[in-house]
Amino acid sequence: MTTNNLTPPELRGAVWRKSSYSGGNEGQCVEVADLTAAPSARQRGVRDSKNPEGPALLVRAATFTAFMAGLKAGALDI
Repeated sequence: MTTNNLTPPELRGAVWRKSSYSGGNEGQCVEVADLTAAPSARQRGVRDSKNPEGPALLVRAATFTAFMAGLKAGALDI
């Protein structure tokens, strides 16, 4: 079975950064890791910071960069 989720061994050494928009006790916490040193190079990991042992979404670095640029430009109504 193929999946886009990373398993814990693939994430060893990943440095996770919590979103600056993740606040206090609101329960909406997202973390992102640059996985260039991992076997899944040139990708980013995205996970729920409340469940660090759970699955992580794997996203191509260029796709993630374009997504973030769109957010910052107000292209998404969130």
